[in-house]
Amino acid sequence: MVTIVVALNMLISLVLLFVALRVQRLRLRFAMMADALTVAERIVHRVLYKSPECIYARKGNFYNLRQNYQILEIQIQNLQQIFDFLYLAQRIYRRYGSKRTRSSVGSSKF
Repeated sequence: MVTIVVALNMLISLVLLFVALRVQRLRLRFAMMADALTVAERIVHRVLYKSPECIYARKGNFYNLRQNYQILEIQIQNLQQIFDFLYLAQRIYRRYGSKRTRSSVGSSKF
């Protein structure tokens, strides 16, 4: 009877030792994963630390670009109107101005 109790006690001790070793391995794995996550968090923090400043700076640059683009659009519209006016003046001159020069040239010969 004592032999059976001692044998069962040894069996229970071996099972618990096996469980303790597995728990120890899991603890080490969790510790390694925690260390890896800490390193990753530090790297991400280092990379993204100044991102709000960069975002605000870029936002200001985009605002300036939009303003410059709007100014350039107005200047392009003004140039387009000038070229349209010059084209119209050229057509009018060709239609009416060339007749005047021909008629005035013809009248000066007579």
